[in-house]
Amino acid sequence: MSVGKNEPRRDGPAKLTGRALYLDDVPIPGCWHGVTVRSSVPHGKIKSIRYDPGFAWDECVVVTAKDIPGKNVVALIESDQPLLADGIVRHREEAIVLIAHADRATAYEAAKRVTIEYEPLPPVFDMEKSDKTFKSFLIERGDLDAGFSAADVVVEGEYRTPSQEQAYIENNAIAAYEENGILIITGSLQCPYYVLKAMKQIFNRDESKIRVIQTVTGGGFGGKEEYPSMIAGHAALLALKAGRPVKIVYDRHEDMAATTKRHPAIVRHRTGLTKDGTLVAQDIEVVMDGGAYATLSAVVLSRGTLHAAGAYECQNVRVRSKVVMTHTPPNGAFRGFGAPQTLFAVELHWEKIADQLKIDSLTLRRRNIFKLGSTTATGQRLLESVGAEECLQRTVKKSQYVSKRKAYDRWNKNPRNPTWKGIGLSVCHHGAGFTGSGEVYLASRAGIALTRSGELIVLAASTEIGQGTNTMFAQVAADALGAPVSWFSVETPDTHKVPDSGPTVASRTCMVVGGLVSRATQELKRAFEAEYGRVPQTPADLKKAAAALCAGAPARRFEVSYEKPPEVAWDDATYRGDAYGVYSYAAIVVDLEIDKLTYEVRVRKVTTAQDIGKAINPLLAKGQIIGGSTQGLGWALLEEPIFKDGVMVNSQLTNYVIPTSLDTPPFDVILVEKPYSRGPFGAKGVGELPMDIPGPAVAAAIKHATGRLIATLPQTPERIASSLT
Repeated sequence: MSVGKNEPRRDGPAKLTGRALYLDDVPIPGCWHGVTVRSSVPHGKIKSIRYDPGFAWDECVVVTAKDIPGKNVVALIESDQPLLADGIVRHREEAIVLIAHADRATAYEAAKRVTIEYEPLPPVFDMEKSDKTFKSFLIERGDLDAGFSAADVVVEGEYRTPSQEQAYIENNAIAAYEENGILIITGSLQCPYYVLKAMKQIFNRDESKIRVIQTVTGGGFGGKEEYPSMIAGHAALLALKAGRPVKIVYDRHEDMAATTKRHPAIVRHRTGLTKDGTLVAQDIEVVMDGGAYATLSAVVLSRGTLHAAGAYECQNVRVRSKVVMTHTPPNGAFRGFGAPQTLFAVELHWEKIADQLKIDSLTLRRRNIFKLGSTTATGQRLLESVGAEECLQRTVKKSQYVSKRKAYDRWNKNPRNPTWKGIGLSVCHHGAGFTGSGEVYLASRAGIALTRSGELIVLAASTEIGQGTNTMFAQVAADALGAPVSWFSVETPDTHKVPDSGPTVASRTCMVVGGLVSRATQELKRAFEAEYGRVPQTPADLKKAAAALCAGAPARRFEVSYEKPPEVAWDDATYRGDAYGVYSYAAIVVDLEIDKLTYEVRVRKVTTAQDIGKAINPLLAKGQIIGGSTQGLGWALLEEPIFKDGVMVNSQLTNYVIPTSLDTPPFDVILVEKPYSRGPFGAKGVGELPMDIPGPAVAAAIKHATGRLIATLPQTPERIASSLT
């Protein structure tokens, strides 16, 4: 058996030794370099575009919106975002003109020689002052008025979370060229079929005339989910007009200033409880800032809304949410996808409730947390794989949470000590896969190819972006067939070679697509048994069996499509029912200290238990948990995009501070395995879960250390100092 073992990561050696070629490393003969001329105003009409007559424009290719052969739109959920601004701009850094040249430096110089004149229009930067709503949701359960009437205590709070930069190690990079009448897009991306869908509309071509191929990708975290469609359209326009390949590789400043970020949010809670701390009513309001265009805001808001009440049962709940337009670069996908914002609010709110009830927040959580048979705010009964309680219990025990709180209380009473010490807790749930009917809509497919020579190849559009997908797929396929993992390779995501498995997002790759890989491999297994008499046991045996099954053809494919579990029922109109097939669960304890002189925070230890159903590769799973938790610590303590006049002014890694390896504290990671019957070998999602919980645990620990509840992230030394004066 391979599942459950730490099989070596397949992409590791090439990346570790520098042999892996990222797009900027890939030599493309005759390739030109593309650059983008962007808006310098947040909102305005384009009056004129002038080109410096002293520049050698005949050496360049220049593209504007009038050169688009199809629709001037980046197709996604809503068709509201133009590929190139045409007549009006709605945010700073919006693309207006594209230029390509054989020399990259000359291309950048050409961009400086373009002058755009605007008629300014009034911008809106404050989400609370916006009068345009992209999307809104309403969840209602029970009788809210009756719930508050039964409450002994009502606690209100407002919580704010900021934008966040994905800070992937490789900047956005896409190349395009035409070969034999086929438009070929290659580059650093998460979702090849998203790019394909967008190119079909921009270039008015069918799928046979477009091919999208993922190159080695240096991280995504959501930032390469939808935005590569924009860059791909730009590179392809230039390539087709130039008649040669064109690469667009952003520098770090452009990448940070122009691309999508996490949605800032304001979350307000009004919570009713009995004297013993039992939840009886939750009234929650969520506002998110979508930026200038809709992008993925509707589904980000959806997930945030569905997680807003937390991993706790309450009979009477109302969640009202909306995402609005502002004149800033659009916000989009980021690990956690709306859930970290609303989970920060509900988890930190427990600390405020604890103060009013005079009951510690651990006791309150234990009293209300999801258990087997609990019902969520949408009316979903949790009938299997509910590990919230076990995650909480094991985290509390391993971290010595209770005894450390008492010890730190004594430490903090001594004014001679140079630091304050604090320890904080949070718990969460995270829905695995697309929300509601999303997986049905995607109708994802995956498969296994068996070549006549005996190769076994996993066919899926899910991309390897650092999480270990290719290793995991091979393990799942190997155990589904009952064969060595070394027999399996994984095809490069290429829309002319692999079926549409849906996007590499939403903690769905292992559970949903891995499940498809397992089913497809089982079909292969049945074919072996029916046509060859048995599953091959040796490489020589495999070659004989392959020759028999392929029957003279070069290869044989076994593909399957997603099938909705019959027990899952969801109503998109009322937002009632089974929002997700299953949830993953996590608890975390953050142990920290604060310097009394500088107010700097040092995280001493992180302990976390996470229920992911089954760890296909435990070491990779723990890596995801440590990496995601560290990213969450960055959001909680360090990362703060500063916007002025609608543009990020600290768009460099010199002054947008992210955690490094030196900032990563020691971790105790506990894998809790509550198998899910519909997941491959019981597996659920893990990728986003670790991002959800560090923020509120950090804020709770800082409150424990200082006595001040700071309801805004990041909790910088300046904010801590301000709270104490």
